Amino acid sequence: MNRRVTIRDIRQSDNPFLSKIVKGTLAEFGANHPNTVYYDPTTDTLYELFQKPGAAYFVAEIDEEIVGGGGIYPTDGLPADTCELVKMYLLPNARGAGLGRTLIEKSLVFAEEAGYKNVYLETMPELKQALKVYARFGFEYLNGPMGNSGHTGCSLWMLKSLRSSTG
Repeated sequence: MNRRVTIRDIRQSDNPFLSKIVKGTLAEFGANHPNTVYYDPTTDTLYELFQKPGAAYFVAEIDEEIVGGGGIYPTDGLPADTCELVKMYLLPNARGAGLGRTLIEKSLVFAEEAGYKNVYLETMPELKQALKVYARFGFEYLNGPMGNSGHTGCSLWMLKSLRSSTG
């Protein structure tokens, strides 16, 4: 049985579904720590958050059901040429089929088209599968955080340099 997969831009009506997915995934992996997106009030209003210039959030659907998302955000305190890969979460039934990879690819294409040279991310050791995926995309570990995300509960930081086709 074929499932119809759609990747689209975020809509305001997606807010409650995405908040539940983000928080549920963190709780599932025991990563619902203080000072993470689990407790960040913007997790409940992702549509509004991603209206900022230089930001984009992509929603994944399977058979018209929201199963996750991820995006790019110009986090405060990062260099002007660096954005952050953020809020990359999928429901269990959407994992393992390449959907996370597709969301990351779409986010990286957006980042490059928006003129960013580097993509930063913050994560936690509990999210082991995600760490492997990020490494496959060429993200490399940093010794400490960049920018001012406010998510001091994250203990792993990674950075990827984008290959510009014009440079």
